[in-house]
Amino acid sequence: MPKTLKFPPGFLWGSAVSSYQVEGGIENSDWSRDYPAGKACDYYNRYEKYFDLAKELGQNIHRFSIEWSRIEPEEGKFDKAAVEHYKKMLLALRQRNIKSMVTIWHWTNPLWFARKGGWENSKSSEYFARFVKFAVPELDNLVDFWATLNEPGVLLSHGYLAGIHPPHKKSILGFAKVYGNLIKTHNAAYKIIHSFNQKAKVGIIYNATFVKSAHKDSIVEKICVKIWEYLRNRMFLNAVRNNADYLGLNYYFPDNIEFTPFKFPFIGMSNRSKEITDMGWEIFPEGIYHTLKDLKRYNLPIYITENGIADAKDAKRAKFIIDHLRWMHKAISEGVDVRGYLYWSLLDNFEWTYGFSKRFGLIEMDFGSLEARIRPSALKYAEICKSNRIILDIRY
Repeated sequence: MPKTLKFPPGFLWGSAVSSYQVEGGIENSDWSRDYPAGKACDYYNRYEKYFDLAKELGQNIHRFSIEWSRIEPEEGKFDKAAVEHYKKMLLALRQRNIKSMVTIWHWTNPLWFARKGGWENSKSSEYFARFVKFAVPELDNLVDFWATLNEPGVLLSHGYLAGIHPPHKKSILGFAKVYGNLIKTHNAAYKIIHSFNQKAKVGIIYNATFVKSAHKDSIVEKICVKIWEYLRNRMFLNAVRNNADYLGLNYYFPDNIEFTPFKFPFIGMSNRSKEITDMGWEIFPEGIYHTLKDLKRYNLPIYITENGIADAKDAKRAKFIIDHLRWMHKAISEGVDVRGYLYWSLLDNFEWTYGFSKRFGLIEMDFGSLEARIRPSALKYAEICKSNRIILDIRY
């Protein structure tokens, strides 16, 4: 008999998108200067069609973000029509009995904010608080979950150390300023939202991961793993843990620490796995289990807010999902309070610096005609969403 793993009653199943990656027509953000997304999936206008597809696939929660540059296109001047549009989107989800998780900030900033120094500006948290005070009361009665910030660590590493994302800097001082300002921003936003609604569910989306050594017998690597685990996974969360009703975990791949004594800088990241995604990321489903077990220390409900694979041929996606869910179920069976899983992404989308070349979607997009086609892997995931269980001994 095939082995069946059942999930807790009321478990939430869904998928996620972000405004800049799918909406189209965003021309007033810091990302649009260097990486224009054009019409993307035209999600801003075709959202009902995409929500219908999510419903058809058995999903009961959908995560999307509101675009700051639409709502506050000029400093202190708010666009009421943009808020009304997001309100219509939330109503459309509610009409389909799909819960909403709304991310307030998913990497993109208005141009006016960027020109003021962005997150390095000492008043950045105040600017964001003003945005939150305007947008949240307008939308709150239709929102099931609020997420303040998406993956602050990626902005820090990619925007202020590697310099590959806006604002394209390599600055330790800038990194330190932004680190502190993002902590302040989340904590302030949490309190603002609760001042409007004490019962609101407010969390943060964080890309924690499993850190392992490339060589099991390397003492240096083991020491570095412990240090990196703290810096990568815990330091930021420790600073916001008292201002969170839940944690959103984005898990994609592990970090492999490798010590190379004859190659500067001696300590680095390696990936020797043959199982990789179209992004070149290692496929290591067991890592989600270890990451969840580590996050249990915060004693908060956890939602997997992103977990997905770039797989243009749709050859690995179904197995990727089932393997991660198997390890997630193991964590749940051992007492980790996981309450939902949202695959990334509902749609093929604009994958930041990679443009439209990387295909994460359950739904395949033709970016010319905007035709949307449900992939075979999405139908397999739909079986799980509708039955609230996974059957292990069948082919995916």
